[in-house]
Amino acid sequence: MSGHVSGDLTTEPTRRRLTPRQADTVRRLTDAAVEEVRDTGYEGLTVRNVARRAGVAPATAYTYFASKNHLITEVFWRRLSALPDVGPGGPDGSGGAAARVERVLREIVLLVSDEPELAAACTTAMLGTDPDVRELRGRIGAAIRARLRAALGEHADPAVLGTLEMAYSGALLQAGMGYTSYARIADRLAEAARLILTGPRQAGPGSR
Repeated sequence: MSGHVSGDLTTEPTRRRLTPRQADTVRRLTDAAVEEVRDTGYEGLTVRNVARRAGVAPATAYTYFASKNHLITEVFWRRLSALPDVGPGGPDGSGGAAARVERVLREIVLLVSDEPELAAACTTAMLGTDPDVRELRGRIGAAIRARLRAALGEHADPAVLGTLEMAYSGALLQAGMGYTSYARIADRLAEAARLILTGPRQAGPGSR
């Protein structure tokens, strides 16, 4: 079932070309997946139950999504893809590199922060090993790297970019494992970005 994913896809990883009807089916499935996760959590999630909720035959659902990990990873990918482009001045056209990177990291982390069950499901799903998940995980990683590079500017230091990616990955794992909330992770990533890009704040004269 994973053979329908092609390496040159950019906007529709689930299938090479979708008719309007097929696109609507995929949308219904991803929307139903979010609702199902809210009700059952990741452990209770199945493609079959998502299909039933979406009013789609299970066999049809499996032509688009080979597993629940594939389906949930697609949910995250779609939310990430819907974010506005990062322009040369950052998402709102202002601020220095550090401020722009902070905004980019926050908006990615906060994609699922209001839905704890979905956030945990996304973290687990994206660690899946099946080919469809690996394909989407690569696309997600490339999209995040592109957003960070755009925020850093055209002369982005590859070492800084790699360090920011590692910080994001580690933070996502911590939140997904329940060590802290996604909202707190967003704050900690902002702090990490400032440290990476500007260094620690220097104590003033007379400070202890």
